Amino acid sequence: MCCFKKIMKIVAVIAAIAAAAAAVYFLIKKIKEKKALAGDEEDLDASYVPCSCELDEPIVVEEDTPAEE
Repeated sequence: MCCFKKIMKIVAVIAAIAAAAAAVYFLIKKIKEKKALAGDEEDLDASYVPCSCELDEPIVVEEDTPAEE
């Protein structure tokens, strides 16, 4: 009986360490995903292209006429 209790304690300690490691892993994974999403939003703002319908309108350029002397 004495050996069985020691073995069970060792198994419990190993299980607790494994659970803590898994929790840290998933926490880091979640943080990285949030940072990746935030980075994607910044990239979208930088690559913004205006609506092409604005480009269809004619561009009016006023020419300066030389002043008469």
